[in-house]
Amino acid sequence: MIQSDVKLDTLGYFCPMPIIMTSKKIKELLAGQVLEVISDDEGIKKDMPAWCQTTGHEMVGMEEDANGAKRVYKAFVKKSSG
Repeated sequence: MIQSDVKLDTLGYFCPMPIIMTSKKIKELLAGQVLEVISDDEGIKKDMPAWCQTTGHEMVGMEEDANGAKRVYKAFVKKSSG
């Protein structure tokens, strides 16, 4: 299990909102802190790594939980120092 410093709940939001929310939230973090983005949008599996590649932040990992019929994704992003 990956440890995060801050959690961002984007449940119920769909592309591109989780990425937009992540972009705003990560600005509040210090370099090296890890943001956990919780989403039920499967698109986050492709969108978050792509966003990290574009912005230079580090994709630390992705977890997937089957919560009944609903899947929940947790993306972990480490803020870059740049």
